[in-house]
Amino acid sequence: MAEAPVSQGLAAVLGLRQLIMDGELRAGDRLSEVRLAARLEVSRTPLRLALAQLEHEGLLEPVAGGGFVVRSFTGRQVVDAIELRGVLEGTAARLAARRNNGPRALGNLVACVAKLDRIVATEGAPTGEEFELYVELNDEFHNELFVLAGSEVLRAAYEHVLALPFAQPSSFLKAQADTSQFEPTLATGNAQHHEILNAIEAGDGDEAERLARAHAELTVRNLEAVMRDGGYERLPGSSLISADAAWSVQAVAGLERG
Repeated sequence: MAEAPVSQGLAAVLGLRQLIMDGELRAGDRLSEVRLAARLEVSRTPLRLALAQLEHEGLLEPVAGGGFVVRSFTGRQVVDAIELRGVLEGTAARLAARRNNGPRALGNLVACVAKLDRIVATEGAPTGEEFELYVELNDEFHNELFVLAGSEVLRAAYEHVLALPFAQPSSFLKAQADTSQFEPTLATGNAQHHEILNAIEAGDGDEAERLARAHAELTVRNLEAVMRDGGYERLPGSSLISADAAWSVQAVAGLERG
């Protein structure tokens, strides 16, 4: 059976977001509807809806006289987005612990952690294929927390945060793949996955929330490591980060994390 064609609306949203994340549209660029419609091969109406969608996601901002520019972010805003993700994941973990109905309900989460274990236990650095699988499974673990929480309101808030650059759980792993901190980062992250899973299995909502919020702080530490190594430029969306004092290594490393 042939795949259904992507609607112009969805094509416009995905295409516009990709242009931004790839750096073809950079922070401060004013967008031309005519040129974008031609580039994305969509009509003006779905493009305008896509512009409104990305404004809602926080990637664009309106300008006086009409139209949009690509938004820029400071280091503090990036860290705030990561910490907000941690708050939402903590809430999801707490609800998951309170609402899960035993081993059958947690089957997907348990299986996900077991697969991550096999990758982390591999001798030496993971291969490219193993690394891609780790990233996929890591994202799946975080997503499953919201499945178990069973809250559409919480899910919507989470997806909004994930639209911001560098807020995703696996954002900084790719930039660390060639550093000495890569393997320890994977091992530490997966150990935390086990702790969160154990707390949910035990029905301890408060502990599950605390652990999930602490887990998000690992992303902040990864951010600091990437900044020290100068590897963030390789990440999708790096062109959105403003080159100001708030994004220097010293400023980011000195941010208060509660």
